[in-house]
Formats: sequence, C-alpha cells, structure tokens
Amino acid sequence: MQLGTRWTVGAEPPSRVPEVLAVAIASVEADLETAGVDASTWRWTLTFLEQRPIAELDDGTIVRLGYDGKAVIEEPTD
Repeated sequence: MQLGTRWTVGAEPPSRVPEVLAVAIASVEADLETAGVDASTWRWTLTFLEQRPIAELDDGTIVRLGYDGKAVIEEPTD
C-alpha cells in the first residue's frame, strides 16, 4: 500500500485522483450536504492499493476505482 494524501471535504481533490473518482467523491459530499450532515471538519484520505486509488472519508465511506474503471462507493456500516 502506498500512502497518498489528505484533503478536507469540499476542497479540490489532489490531481492524482482520476476524474471518475473525483465525480463520485463530489456525489458523496453532495449527499452529505443534502442530508444536513456537518462534514466541514471531515477529511478524505487517499491511498493506493496495487496502484489503484482508494479515498476514505473520516466516517468510513470508501470510494475506490473498480476493476472495470468505474467508481465504487461503499457506505460505512454501523
């Protein structure tokens, strides 16, 4: 695993984040806003596993690149 970087919810994702992942991340952030969740202090953590990007939000939400090149969103489990 290669450690990437961290950024705050609402900020521009790092340039290493593929566009398809950035769109999915924006979707997650929009859903949080719609739900009235104050995620202003939450951060995303970007890592790479087998050279594939994975973004994890502080609440446990994971956005990763699937083998088909599409974004996969995994909601946190309670």
